[in-house]
Amino acid sequence: MRPLASGDIIHLVNLKDQTYPLTLKAGATFQFNGEKLAHNDLIGQEEGREVVLSRGSRLFAIRPTLAEFTLHMPRGAQILYPKDLALILMWADIYPGATVVEAGIGSGALTLALLQAVGEKGKVISYEIREDFARRAAKNIEAYLGPTDRLCIQPNNIYQGIAEDAIDRIVLDLPEPHQVVPHAALKLRDGGIFLSFLPTVPQVERVVEVLRQEPAFEWISTFETLLRGWNIDGRSVRPDHRMVAHSGFITTARKVKRGP
Repeated sequence: MRPLASGDIIHLVNLKDQTYPLTLKAGATFQFNGEKLAHNDLIGQEEGREVVLSRGSRLFAIRPTLAEFTLHMPRGAQILYPKDLALILMWADIYPGATVVEAGIGSGALTLALLQAVGEKGKVISYEIREDFARRAAKNIEAYLGPTDRLCIQPNNIYQGIAEDAIDRIVLDLPEPHQVVPHAALKLRDGGIFLSFLPTVPQVERVVEVLRQEPAFEWISTFETLLRGWNIDGRSVRPDHRMVAHSGFITTARKVKRGP
C-alpha cells in the first residue's frame, strides 16, 4: 500500500474508538480540543502509525475500511448498515465482472459495496430520480474510490422500466420493489438474482406476493439479521448493552427459464 498522500481520506482514532475523519491537504492543520497536528506530518507516512498532537494526545492514522467510511461519510439519505451490506453482497452473489442494476443510490453506501465487489471488469447501473441524492452519492463514491467509469447513474424511474438487458443481478433499496418485479423478469438473465431490502413487514408481504405470481422467479426467501457485539474483559464476558437490531428485511429470488 502506498504512503499517505494529499487528498487521501483518513481516520484519526484514539484508544476509546473515537473517530475523526480527515481529508489530507498539504499545508493544512488538524485541530482537536485545542491541540494541533500538521497534515504534512502525516503525508508521506505509512498508515497505522501513532501520531502525537501538540499537547501530547495520541491518535492512530488509518485509511478507513469501507464499513468505517460508510458510517462516517456525508449523507443525503439514510444509509444501509455494514451488517446489511455484507449480507446483500453474499446473498445476491455479487461477483467480479458482474453487471448489477441497483435503485436507489441514496448516499452511495450500497453502490460503493457493489463497485468493490464487481471489480475492474464489472459494472453498476444505478437508477436514481432525485438529483440531490445522485450528486451526494457520486461525491462520496469518488472520495473513497476515486474517479471510476464502472458506475453509470441513470436519472430514470426504475418503476417505469429497465433499459439494460441480460443483467446479472438486480439489487433494490426503495419503497415499492414489487413494481420492479415484471421488469426484472424481462431483463434479468436466466439464473440471475433479484434482491430487495425493505424495512417493514407490509412491504415484504407485497414484494413476495408479486414474486410468487411471476412464473420467472423461484426460491423466494426473506430474512433479517441482528448484530450484537460482546464485551470481553478478562473473565468478564457479556453482551453489549446496545445492539444493531432490526434494520430491514432482505428478500431474494432466482430467475428461471421454464420448459414447455
